[in-house]
Amino acid sequence: MPNPHLLRGASRLAIDATTGVADLVEAMHAEITRLPLTAKRERTSGITGLVYRSVRGVTRLVGGGLDLALGALTPLLGQADPDRANATLAALNGVLGDYLEATANPLATPMSLHPLMGGATGTPLVMLHGLCMNEAQWRRPSDENSADFPATLAALGYQPLGLRYNSGRSIWRNGAELAKLLESIPGPITLLGHSMGGLVARSAIAQAGRSRWRKQLQGLVTLGTPHQGAPLERGGQQLQQLLAVSAYSRPLAALAARRSAGIRDLRFGSLLEADDGKTSRIALPRGVACYAVAGSLPKASLLGDGLVTVASALGQHRETVRRLAFTDTASFPGLGHLALQTDAAVLRQLQDWLR
Repeated sequence: MPNPHLLRGASRLAIDATTGVADLVEAMHAEITRLPLTAKRERTSGITGLVYRSVRGVTRLVGGGLDLALGALTPLLGQADPDRANATLAALNGVLGDYLEATANPLATPMSLHPLMGGATGTPLVMLHGLCMNEAQWRRPSDENSADFPATLAALGYQPLGLRYNSGRSIWRNGAELAKLLESIPGPITLLGHSMGGLVARSAIAQAGRSRWRKQLQGLVTLGTPHQGAPLERGGQQLQQLLAVSAYSRPLAALAARRSAGIRDLRFGSLLEADDGKTSRIALPRGVACYAVAGSLPKASLLGDGLVTVASALGQHRETVRRLAFTDTASFPGLGHLALQTDAAVLRQLQDWLR
């Protein structure tokens, strides 16, 4: 039977989104009838890749009405494999998570910790996923180049704990909540963040104040984290500004702006509420071993691992005050963004650092 809790959330999402699409069409109609049409409409290119495909997918999903939306959201209704349902929720939260939270929609993912290795004991190792992902994706299906991060790190004496969170929320909000959540974990803590997860970890550290866990923080490791911002999100911001110039395309700027707060924070790597619209100047925590990993693809020299540049992932910046002084860094040519959290060579580097 469908889960009533998720069914109610899916229904509200469908109704709200369909209303939003109707408002968009009405605004475009008003502009077109008021002014002479002089330009041919063209589809925009995929500047922001995955983000915009996800937004269009959600729009198509709910644009056909409530029945179509509920039919397409079947995995969310408890009728599919739990891992697939959780992955779908994670992606939906990444694109619309701030909206789901603001409207008190039950589909919004609450923050929680999940043991990744049953029975493991030792130093708690909190593993933070990236945008549109969840804790299960640290253990994606393996191939000859991948490795089981949680199992290997548990063998080193760590207790891997996967953080599940709404990646569409502002990074500073997730950081503030994580700072409070970590108070419940006894003993020293090590944080391992992939992509956005590294920013959430740094935000939590910056907002921890004089809390017990902050004083006992042992290490911070980031994998492909956009410490100095992500070029693809900057492209999305430029597209939004360009759309707003013309009366014909201005209504579409509202759709472009529908990127979640979490996605927008990736533009400059914002960590705190005061960082809105600019790169954070928060330094790495003193007295803590901090490490950074970057990937790079041969055909993505300007984008590093395809999403984050090498310089951004390693905390490099032309302004001295914004550079991050990591204890050590490592680059892995040939590795894409998602591969960083399951690659065997990256895991060997983590073993050297975390021993």
